[in-house]
Amino acid sequence: MSHRFKTRLEQAHTRGDYTALLDGIPYAQLIGIECTRLGDELLFRLPANKDNIGNPILPALHGGVIAGFMELAAALHLLVFTGAPGLPKIIDFSLDYLRAGQFRDTYATCQVWRQGRRVANVAITAWQSTAAEPIATARAHFKIEEASRP
Repeated sequence: MSHRFKTRLEQAHTRGDYTALLDGIPYAQLIGIECTRLGDELLFRLPANKDNIGNPILPALHGGVIAGFMELAAALHLLVFTGAPGLPKIIDFSLDYLRAGQFRDTYATCQVWRQGRRVANVAITAWQSTAAEPIATARAHFKIEEASRP
């Protein structure tokens, strides 16, 4: 992890504002991801944006945008909460689309199911109107860097 990125991460922790951290990730900027800390959780938001539409007839969000949003949310969640010394690298990502992602704001939360020394497993849930009605759920496995030993 670069010194500049590490500094952004530390500032985000201190301020509770993750905008500077997201600004350093081009894909997060492209699709418009936002992040807010709510106590011990992060809430990720994907604002409605015409550029993210995959089916203009419905209109519905592109499935790849939903997947990218959820994968990036999981990686950022790991980075913020696990204290990993570097950026987590995706090993596997499995996604279940449950409902059409309509043209409105989309939200996601993550939960770390297991974190070992080298691998972390994360569950991600995305919804639009209410968390009780998810539009997609996913499981992600990340390779995380081990902390350097003295």
